[in-house]
Amino acid sequence: MAARPKISIIGAGNVGATAAHWAATRELGDVVLIDIVDGLPQGKALDMSESFPVGGFDAHYVGSNDYAATKGSDIVVITSGVPRKPGMSRDDLLAINTKIVREVTEKVVANSPDCILILVSNPLDAMCHVAMKVSGFPRERVVGMAGILDTARYKHFIAEAAGVSVKDVHGFVLGGHGDTMVPLPRYTSIAGIPVTKFIAKDTLRAIVQRARDGGAEIVSLLKTGSAYYAPGAAVIEMAEAILRDRKRVLPCAAYLDGEYGIKGLFIGVPVILGRRGVEKIVEIDLDATERAGLDKSAAAVKSLVEALPL
Repeated sequence: MAARPKISIIGAGNVGATAAHWAATRELGDVVLIDIVDGLPQGKALDMSESFPVGGFDAHYVGSNDYAATKGSDIVVITSGVPRKPGMSRDDLLAINTKIVREVTEKVVANSPDCILILVSNPLDAMCHVAMKVSGFPRERVVGMAGILDTARYKHFIAEAAGVSVKDVHGFVLGGHGDTMVPLPRYTSIAGIPVTKFIAKDTLRAIVQRARDGGAEIVSLLKTGSAYYAPGAAVIEMAEAILRDRKRVLPCAAYLDGEYGIKGLFIGVPVILGRRGVEKIVEIDLDATERAGLDKSAAAVKSLVEALPL
């Protein structure tokens, strides 16, 4: 009998622990939680394991401070890093999180040289660049969680404004994670019907801006941390697509090598996610405004990458 897939989650804080919980609800496989804080990953893994008889989930969860426990992972999710605080931009996190992601990636690769890396640490697009450079992995095996989260926020606000089920809202966003993301109302529909048939253009513009500021809005409300329920769910949607070879078309931070006229940067674009990771980058037609937004987003990511202390 084949062993269950193995997912290692680096960082047992709110995002990592929530992702682990979502993984259990979908029975994706066995999970290892890693953290530098003694007792934290062990306690959370044990607490989750004790919930499995109630939920009826079969999985083996362990927590550890030792990366040896991650050996042979199929997927490694990196959430490690300092979270944003009120008044702090993602860019402010660059230096400290570069050091953390570099060290984590080195340890992960030493134990799981064939894994696929899913990055969550901010600033997301730049941290993907760090992980790919340090790991030496091909671009197919390094992918960032950004577009799914930004898209989820966008779709939630649309469903709320239109008074419809979130299941019937279809759309996605492009670009870097955060302030320069590029929502695409032209590609957004409700059950195949253009979104503009349900929502006035002024309202739609406000929704686009709220989605763009989605992370900052939650940071300002929580005051002592950042979002974790939606990011954790987004991570596991990606992990499921990979482990179950779903061939899902999802917006993710992928390394572009000429696609969309962009080379050498991780940018949020639609990709096909399957067992090999990023199996294809899907290029769509953009109008002048959308192209300008994507180019602006790419320029912001490029400035971060050029400032990386690597």
